[in-house]
Amino acid sequence: MAQVEATTERIIAADAEAVFDALADYKDVRGKVLPGQFSEYEVREGGDGEGTLVHWKLQATSKRVRDCLLEVAEPTDGQLVEKDRNSTMVTTWTVTPAGEGKSKAVVSTVWNGAGGIGGFFERTFAPKGLGRIYDELLQNLATEVEK
Repeated sequence: MAQVEATTERIIAADAEAVFDALADYKDVRGKVLPGQFSEYEVREGGDGEGTLVHWKLQATSKRVRDCLLEVAEPTDGQLVEKDRNSTMVTTWTVTPAGEGKSKAVVSTVWNGAGGIGGFFERTFAPKGLGRIYDELLQNLATEVEK
C-alpha cells in the first residue's frame, strides 16, 4: 500500500487569525463552507477546534463515498489536524500570514491507498479530485471570511 496525498492552497484576503478561527468553527462556519460532495454533516462533540468530533460523508466520485468520523487536534498555532477514526485518512489545515491583511491556507490529506491496479488509479486520480473539492471549500471559506 502506497501513501496517497492531496494538497491545495489559497491566498485569502483576511488575516490568518480570522481564517483559522473560521476553519476551527465546526459548529457554525465549517458546515456552511463545505461543497456539495459533503453530506450528513454533524458535530458530535465540541465544535471549536481541539477536541471536536465531527462526522460527514464525502462523495469523492460517483461511486466512492467515504464515511468520515474525525477527531480534531491543534498541535501548533495555526494548524488543525483531522484524523478519521474510520480509516487512515489524516487532513492537516495550516493557516499562516501572507502579507498585510492576507493569509495562506493550505490543506493536505494523506491516507494509505489500495494496492494493485486499483491503487494505481487511486494514486493517479484521487489527489486531483480531492484537490478540486478542497479548492471549492477554500473558495467558500474565502467568501465567508472576506465579508
